[in-house]
Amino acid sequence: MTGPQAVWLTSAGAPRRLHLQHGPIDLIIGAFGSDAAVARAYEQVVSRFQDILAVLVGELDELRRPLGAAHPLFRGPVARRMAAACWPYRNVYITPMAAVAGAVADEMLAAMLSGNDLRKAYVNNGGDIALHIAPGETLRSAIVCNPDHPHLEAFATLDAEQPSRGLATSGWRGRSFSLGIADAVTVLAENAAMADAAATIIGNAVTCDHPSIERAPASSLRDDTDLGNLPVTVNVGALPIFAIEEALSAGAQVAEDLRRRGLIDAAFLSLQNRIRLVGSGTMLDKGYRVTARAGA
Repeated sequence: MTGPQAVWLTSAGAPRRLHLQHGPIDLIIGAFGSDAAVARAYEQVVSRFQDILAVLVGELDELRRPLGAAHPLFRGPVARRMAAACWPYRNVYITPMAAVAGAVADEMLAAMLSGNDLRKAYVNNGGDIALHIAPGETLRSAIVCNPDHPHLEAFATLDAEQPSRGLATSGWRGRSFSLGIADAVTVLAENAAMADAAATIIGNAVTCDHPSIERAPASSLRDDTDLGNLPVTVNVGALPIFAIEEALSAGAQVAEDLRRRGLIDAAFLSLQNRIRLVGSGTMLDKGYRVTARAGA
């Protein structure tokens, strides 16, 4: 495995972005502010990135174990973020790995902001995003439900007065396994690690029984999975309307419970061209696909 890589991304008319990659960690980073603050932020995040993966790997065996009655004690700051985000769900099968992408994004954003004054910034770790928004600023993120056939489904528009500073997406089509059948569940929460864990939980809840759904033990698909022999979704064929509505209702019920408990701010659930919005005040898409499809 090669070491940490840093590459500048440029495109005509767009601000310069930074691409950091090491093993499975793949970050797209943007910073906005004075030239000095932006330069300092990029320098700090590159420095912080150097040992992120190595420290995580050092505690990987414990990170892959399901949470139980005792809160695990981790040395690394990313591992501690992962455990904290997943701890509220310890009554179901969950390992700290459910929040790894979001926790890495949070840690990188914290490095950028340390002693620094940015107007806004984001760290996008494969779709799990940590955000910084100063007063008077806004950030807008597109929501795409099917990575195989991407098109915009909705937008999440955030400003400094809203509590969400993390966005994450889970679903059976994504890069991680899911117990559910959602094409995508996108969650807004206090930070990216919390959004990541909650998206996993809600995505797992979007499910029903139907012959069109194919599942297999996670261990039969990947040797290093933290899910053991749990059945994960490998394919979802065309479903009748009643099955789609049953699955979305189950997921929306869990999302609403998490919102009432203060664990998320909003969630966008999608399954075969149907959607549910929970706490949708921060997910606005007037006159676009969401309003055309909601409840259709």
